[in-house]
Order: sequence, then C-alpha cells, then structure tokens
Amino acid sequence: MKNKKVMFVTQAAMIAAIYVVLGVVFAAFGSKAIQVRLADALTILPLFTGAAIPGLFVGCFLSNVLAGGILPDVIFGSLATLIGAFGTYNLRKAHPVLGTLPPILSNTIIIPFVLRYGYGDPLPIPYMMLTVGIGEVISCGVLGMILFMVLKPMKSRIF
Repeated sequence: MKNKKVMFVTQAAMIAAIYVVLGVVFAAFGSKAIQVRLADALTILPLFTGAAIPGLFVGCFLSNVLAGGILPDVIFGSLATLIGAFGTYNLRKAHPVLGTLPPILSNTIIIPFVLRYGYGDPLPIPYMMLTVGIGEVISCGVLGMILFMVLKPMKSRIF
C-alpha cells in the first residue's frame, strides 16, 4: 500500500515538473488569443494514471505563476486544466480520442473569459473561443494523441 502512495506522488510530481518546464520554455506560444500550449499535450496522461490529475493542476498552476500570469489566469487557467484532467480520467475506458475532449472544451470555454476580463483583450469572446479551441485541438488533440501512441506500448513499465 505504501509503495502505491509513493508511486502516485512521484508520478504526480514528475508530470507537474514536465508541465512546468514545457510551460515556461514555450510560454510565448501558450498565451494570448492565438495559442498552442505545448504542455497541454500532457493532458492525455489521465488516461494512464490518476496521478496526472494533481500533476497537471500543480504543473499548470506553477507554470502560470512562473510565466508571469495574472491572478485570474493562474486560478482559472489551472482550474480549466483540473476540470479537463478529471474529464479525461473519467473517459479512460472509452476511446482515447474522447479523452482529448475535456481539456479542449474546458480551456476553450474558460480561457477566453480570462483573456477578456483578466488581460483586457478586446477581441470578441466567440472569436477567442475559436482561436483558443484551435490551439487546444493542436496541443491536446494532435500532440496529445501522438504522446498517447508513444506511451501506450510502455504503459505497464511507466505507469
């Protein structure tokens, strides 16, 4: 029992660390109305382990703080990732492509409001939903599925 807890915490910490590195290094691509957040490819990981839920949340939170995000972005961006991670985890027994939908949807719905009311972006919210959604389809959907296909054969050794 103790080893399972250690493994869970270790996996969560590793996922958070990787998210932070990707989020900070590629911050220029992951902000504003047109964004492809490369770290969001990791949102596929709840299909493999529940440890990805806190890992993604903490990683997103720290990444937003370290990248200089404002408080609404830190809070609501992290919550969007948390909601997406829970949704993906709950779809882990369904087709993997369905697992990409919760983070795409949560970010597409929440982030445009952060951009408008937090950062004062004057673009219309429906337009930002479109642009953020396209970025999320690229990062969560396309890159996430590539990551899934790479990790799937190694699942028993990694997770």
